[in-house]
Amino acid sequence: MTQASIITIGDELLIGQVIDTNSAWMAQQLNIAGIKVLRRVAVGDAWDEIWKALDEESKHADIILITGGLGPTADDITKPLLNQYFNGKLVIDEVALQNVKTIFEKVLNRPMIESNLKQAEVPDTCTVIQNKRGTAPGMWFEKDGKVFVSMPGVPYEMKGMMEEVISKLSTHFIFPHITHRTLLTTGIGESFLSEYIKQFESNLPKHIKLAYLPNYGMVRLRLTSVGFDHIAIEKEIQQYFDTLQQEVNNWLVTNMDEPMEQVTGKLLASKNKKMCTAESCTGGYIAHLITSIPGSSAFYDGSVVSYSYKAKEDLLHVSKETLEIKGAVSEEVVTQMAKGALATIQSDYVIAVSGILGPGGGLPDKPVGTVWIAVGNKNKIETHKLYFRFDRERNTQLTATNALNLLRKFILADTDTVA
Repeated sequence: MTQASIITIGDELLIGQVIDTNSAWMAQQLNIAGIKVLRRVAVGDAWDEIWKALDEESKHADIILITGGLGPTADDITKPLLNQYFNGKLVIDEVALQNVKTIFEKVLNRPMIESNLKQAEVPDTCTVIQNKRGTAPGMWFEKDGKVFVSMPGVPYEMKGMMEEVISKLSTHFIFPHITHRTLLTTGIGESFLSEYIKQFESNLPKHIKLAYLPNYGMVRLRLTSVGFDHIAIEKEIQQYFDTLQQEVNNWLVTNMDEPMEQVTGKLLASKNKKMCTAESCTGGYIAHLITSIPGSSAFYDGSVVSYSYKAKEDLLHVSKETLEIKGAVSEEVVTQMAKGALATIQSDYVIAVSGILGPGGGLPDKPVGTVWIAVGNKNKIETHKLYFRFDRERNTQLTATNALNLLRKFILADTDTVA
């Protein structure tokens, strides 16, 4: 089976200043194309380390994809290193040069300096992959039956090249078909789920793998199969996936690989209903998740982020007396927040959250991680008290995911909803 390695270059990746999203996205695209990613390696802007990485990855993989280090500054050493690695000579690529000139003259409307023009230089031992989204061209090299492709580290530019790269790779190698089936469960932990379906797992053929992917109180289950008979493996894996869905039906959320916000959004859209949010401790994070979905205006009206007591009183009409007696993190307050949001925004459904996410602020009767969630509609509000034991960031994410799931279950149980 053809295998690939991904090398990402840059000191900023090693010190955590920039998160490496490139390799994750590239791995997804390669997987879809039937190319197995063997390893992902990050190296700094160090000549010897990059050289070693190229040597090492070419021992194990047939395809080595590289991102980063193609900029115009002195610390961008990938291009001169590749030029030497593949025994080349730097020459001007006329198409790339014209692209650079066009960007500076017509798009940026500013003069070029010598370092900008050098962006059009490439080793004469490479095949140039033009950059339609930036100035640094990509470079395709072949050596000892292996393919090396260097692309910019800017995600937007790299993504613009990947379609051409994968198309070109398909002419050099024969790839098998890789297929996945993924479902999402909630309400059962990974270990209990594993025990429950151990018979199903033991009956899987060796070429079908089951993976457990726990995250934020939920567990995704993924079946994977690889083969050259596309139709046969798709049919086979679907049969096992159908059985798996039946096995975990009591905890099944969706039989697709999609996040909770998308599941809830699709449910609302299918019923031609909309929701709103009233957020305190999450500070608009739930609204962010929902509005990250293209087309979310079809099922989402808006949010009131009311962090202070005054904001809760003025914007959501929460009783000052209730706040003083019960505190913001209470069943009574989230109930009033939910009702206030429904009255103000006029949505069909609502989520309201208030909690203590940490690291400080806990009380004897309300320790850090205490969260109250309200979901409902104009006829009924349901409240739930939850406890989370992690840091502030993860507690925020858990609050959002659980709130969306509680709303999902409320909608499914709402007999007054008409699609």
